[in-house]
Amino acid sequence: MVMRKIIKIDEEKCNGCGICADACHEGAIEIKNGKANLIRDEYCDGLGDCLPACPTNAITFEVREADEYNESIVKERMAKRKMKSTCASGSCPGSQAQKIMVKHEREDENMNIGSELMQWPLQIKLVPVHAPYFDGARLLVAADCSAFAYGDFHRKFMRNHITLIGCPKLDSVDYSEKLTEIIRENEIKSVTVVRMEVPCCGGIENAVKRALQESGKFIPWQIVTISTKGEILN
Repeated sequence: MVMRKIIKIDEEKCNGCGICADACHEGAIEIKNGKANLIRDEYCDGLGDCLPACPTNAITFEVREADEYNESIVKERMAKRKMKSTCASGSCPGSQAQKIMVKHEREDENMNIGSELMQWPLQIKLVPVHAPYFDGARLLVAADCSAFAYGDFHRKFMRNHITLIGCPKLDSVDYSEKLTEIIRENEIKSVTVVRMEVPCCGGIENAVKRALQESGKFIPWQIVTISTKGEILN
């Protein structure tokens, strides 16, 4: 053990997007329970490639007693991961390539299924905080991929809801601030979060939880998780 510079992750600020895990060339960071974690001190070289990648500034440096960086162990570990992994990014299960077999039931090809979309825009980053459609709204906050993964998404989730979508990994922003304003400044009746099962989707769940807490309001809410095969897991 030596005194040295090493990263420190603030779990309160972390939105679980996984960008830092992708940026870390040593594989020292993994997403567990929707939060970034430094898995072992000896994997961290202290150079901080992950710092500028973090959209919420959840990663900083600290000087503390820690195991020395062990380059040989890191190289061995990364070689094993490369051999085992089918993931294009090397660290994110949400980027793993997989083929999904779909069983099609007989249906009327001439039947037009209408949209349940009740407002525009949809992106969390773009919606105005004081938009009139938020008054008395049942709010749906959904991960971008969820509507593509779940076939009956419009009827099951969007019907009679104001829909907001985002991807914490690709947008590189902290949604909690915008969502806090929306919930605090409007009469929201309920909040439903629809996320995918992949770890990086924990960012959107954590952002909503944080927004609900910081808004100071008690609002009914629920989390629905969709598998990559399009099944509701809870």
